[in-house]
Amino acid sequence: MNGHEMRSKLHKGEYVYGSMIVSESPRWPSAVSSIGLDFVFIDTEHIALDRTKVSWMCRLYAELGIVPVVRIPSPDPYQATMMFDAGAMGVISPYVETPDQARQLVGAAKYRPLKGAKLYNALSGKAPLESELKDYLDRRNRDNMAIVNIESIPAMEALDDILTVDGLDAVLIGPHDLSCNLGLPEQYFHPVFVKAVDEIITKAREAGIGAGIHVVSPDLMEQEIRWAKMGANLIVHSIDIIAFQAGLRKDIDTIKAALEG
Repeated sequence: MNGHEMRSKLHKGEYVYGSMIVSESPRWPSAVSSIGLDFVFIDTEHIALDRTKVSWMCRLYAELGIVPVVRIPSPDPYQATMMFDAGAMGVISPYVETPDQARQLVGAAKYRPLKGAKLYNALSGKAPLESELKDYLDRRNRDNMAIVNIESIPAMEALDDILTVDGLDAVLIGPHDLSCNLGLPEQYFHPVFVKAVDEIITKAREAGIGAGIHVVSPDLMEQEIRWAKMGANLIVHSIDIIAFQAGLRKDIDTIKAALEG
């Protein structure tokens, strides 16, 4: 799969499957390629990965037919451009709370390499792009996706306007940050939290863009499936570290029980 194909699936409401991958081991991509993922979620907001490491990860996963999607540390269009230059096919901008932040990400994803006044005027509709330039940008950025994290009450209040930003491809709910912003830290089964997630997913799908939530805990898998059935088609399940930890713990516990009674 490439970025263009993934974007098309998101807008059509079809499922795409991924997981957060933070391991830098050169052996990891070949292992991941056997799982059946459509994309990998590479996080640079909370994980210490430098630009060179991110670049080789993006390019190697892309060669294996797995779409590399990178979350940047802050909603900064210049950081987004750097990740696209590094080989990302999608960028997730964290803690977006305004339509302008979403629009700037779209500018970095779909109008690269334009910057400055020309980009601003194009995004605001003040000065349409020349037809030759528009065709060039469409071809050059064909595989690029713009995805925003919705993680706060202000983001939910502005969601209707955020979803009208032309060129936005998906919203991804950050459950931990959203639960904290709601004043319900890690209370993922609280009715207020569940209602908020339901609302974000419903509105995004009605707007014709992808929607998802990063589910880390296995305890939430049943809820994850429910959200998927109601429209959450950007499936971001677990993290390689947590999946490794859970699998190895289960094996060790089984061995201990057999040997120690």
